Amino acid sequence: MKTITLIGIILIGIGIMAFGYQGITYTTRENVVDLGPLQVTTEKSRTIPLPPIVGGLALLGGIVLLTVGRKNHS
Repeated sequence: MKTITLIGIILIGIGIMAFGYQGITYTTRENVVDLGPLQVTTEKSRTIPLPPIVGGLALLGGIVLLTVGRKNHS
């Protein structure tokens, strides 16, 4: 499989995932109280939003790369 075709397939997958998830969510732990043996922590969820344009551009780029890869292969 050519490199261009593989990158195209990966970009299409990333584009579909970006449309489906609309963002990346992760959790962090932070110490609230630290008094010797007594520790209190809290978990905070944070989200990095992915605009739909990112998914669209990745999908379009993947399709273009697949098309170019097929034209060069023929």
